[in-house]
Amino acid sequence: MGEKTVLLVEDNQDDISLMKRAFRENHLSNKLVIAHDGEEALEFLFGEKPSTAKKPRHLPEFVILDLRLPKISGIEVLKKIRSEEKTCSLPVIVLTSSEVERDLNESYLLGANSYIQKPVQPENFIAAVRQLGFYWLMFNELPKQNREQSM
Repeated sequence: MGEKTVLLVEDNQDDISLMKRAFRENHLSNKLVIAHDGEEALEFLFGEKPSTAKKPRHLPEFVILDLRLPKISGIEVLKKIRSEEKTCSLPVIVLTSSEVERDLNESYLLGANSYIQKPVQPENFIAAVRQLGFYWLMFNELPKQNREQSM
């Protein structure tokens, strides 16, 4: 299958830069694919545009999903991921600045595997990414269908 990929769905450029830095500093050599909005995320996962549909890909190991996104919200992206057979067991980690209890509850009701409030301090953010990376990339076992699934 090759290199393990992580899909980051995030529209804030500062958070994207911080995530890239966290991957570097934590020696996470996995490919980090960035989707800047919900529409790009769905295009990557489902190949809904002809330009992406032509390139067969494996599913990412997991998705890091912000909730407040342009075009299509993170909640809608999560609903779509859980509604499709090929992605219904794909791990989704919600990483958001939202402090709204309703967002937390809805994320779990829709099948999020984890809900993390973005740490404000860069060093805490980097430490959180280290823990995410170690758990989801090194220790977590995915169903066989996820490991073999190509787009």
